[in-house]
Amino acid sequence: MFLILLLIAVWAVIIVGLSPWVGTWPVLVQAVFYLVTGVIWIMPLKPLLRWMELGRWRG
Repeated sequence: MFLILLLIAVWAVIIVGLSPWVGTWPVLVQAVFYLVTGVIWIMPLKPLLRWMELGRWRG
């Protein structure tokens, strides 16, 4: 559980660190960026969540 929280925190810090540049983009481009990055963060967590549920790394 702590690893999940750590990965989320690291991802949030990375995205917030990009905000000075992203903030200069048009609003619709920003919306797409934040939508995509808001979905991408789950990809590295999929194996960890699978392991927590099934007890093995691969399906």
